[in-house]
Amino acid sequence: MYKAPRLTLAPLAKPLAFSAVGLMLAGLTACSALSVYRIDIPQGTPLTQTQATQVQVGMSQQQVRYLLGTPSLTDTLNPLRWDYLYDYKAGTYARKAHTGDAHGQHLVIYFDAGGNVERIEGLQTLPTKQVGLPASRDIDLNAPPL
Repeated sequence: MYKAPRLTLAPLAKPLAFSAVGLMLAGLTACSALSVYRIDIPQGTPLTQTQATQVQVGMSQQQVRYLLGTPSLTDTLNPLRWDYLYDYKAGTYARKAHTGDAHGQHLVIYFDAGGNVERIEGLQTLPTKQVGLPASRDIDLNAPPL
């Protein structure tokens, strides 16, 4: 009776398994070396000390809104207090341009019953120059005019 020779994969199995594991590890290492694109996240009203010092005691709410813009937060239980908050988390391009994050900027303006500025708090939390975004990349994306 004829017996067919048995094929054994044992001599090839070990090198094949090691090379497969090596390729998987190399693939995982490459994934961690690449970074994910992150957008810039500005939240609130960016203000500088120069802008905030323009607000003087005795100004009306309309004048303050004209100088600083709409407040980030108005309390419904205390409409005589306006809060201007700003938080900025730099994204991919801003980090490459070495633009830092901005945290803890909080300006509070209190009004009297007549709607005039009574006192201002938090000027020391505002920077002299606001953290900005890097230059626009639109130059690379624009097509020449027709």
